[in-house]
Amino acid sequence: MRLPEAEIAAVVKQISGSDVKKCMKCGKCSATCPAYGEMRFHPHQFVTMVARGRVDELLKDETVARCLSCFACVERCPRGVEPANVVAAIRVIAEREQGGSNFVPDEVPGLIEADGEIPQQALVSAFRRYRK
Repeated sequence: MRLPEAEIAAVVKQISGSDVKKCMKCGKCSATCPAYGEMRFHPHQFVTMVARGRVDELLKDETVARCLSCFACVERCPRGVEPANVVAAIRVIAEREQGGSNFVPDEVPGLIEADGEIPQQALVSAFRRYRK
């Protein structure tokens, strides 16, 4: 059973521990994001969309897995919003709704060898967060 978007936004806040309403939309988080070009929605957009209750679009976005969880956005945020935690919360909720895993261990060697552009840190972080 799917929660209404307003309730999902509250769950994002609970999981992330971030108060998205504190964001002043300066864009510093996105300016420092090394995965900026790989993601459809950027850190400041995640925060704004959650604050406005527009979580469905984020839950359907496949590029959310491109976040490196490097916390560069967290370091740059002057208001302590912690956008990386908001992104991680969205990924957790999406995982719960799907009831499975987007990360299949058998596919990892192909990801590493295919283009060599996915940092090992991102793969290890993804396994920790998204495996049941």
